Amino acid sequence: MLGLYYRIWVDFIIRAKRNPANNGKWQQGSMIFMTLAMSSNFILIMTILERHVLKRTIYTIDFSFLPERANSVLSYIILFVLPCWVINYQLIFRNKRYLKLLERYPYYNGKLAASYFVISMMLPIVLLLIAIIFFR
Repeated sequence: MLGLYYRIWVDFIIRAKRNPANNGKWQQGSMIFMTLAMSSNFILIMTILERHVLKRTIYTIDFSFLPERANSVLSYIILFVLPCWVINYQLIFRNKRYLKLLERYPYYNGKLAASYFVISMMLPIVLLLIAIIFFR
């Protein structure tokens, strides 16, 4: 499973490095897109786990002193974005590990990275629509 993760990352990195619009800022762009995709998958997994397997909420944090919207945003960042960012940093960017990965894994012309990102962002929406249509 980690091999697929690394392949997706290598695809993201090479695609970002080859894009002249990134102006040498491929690391930030790659990190943002991969973290967003992973966060989306993490939310989907936790939602399914809590609602259909455990039938109770276990992964939550509440900042009651904040307004509701600020509480939601801060909770989302701490519970879903931050863990994905830390994993990505530790496994890819710490000690420039991506240099070794670029030598080891092939480039799929950005197709693997793009597919992963699109599926990660669209799957929760599609599942939500299916649930609304068929399971009212």
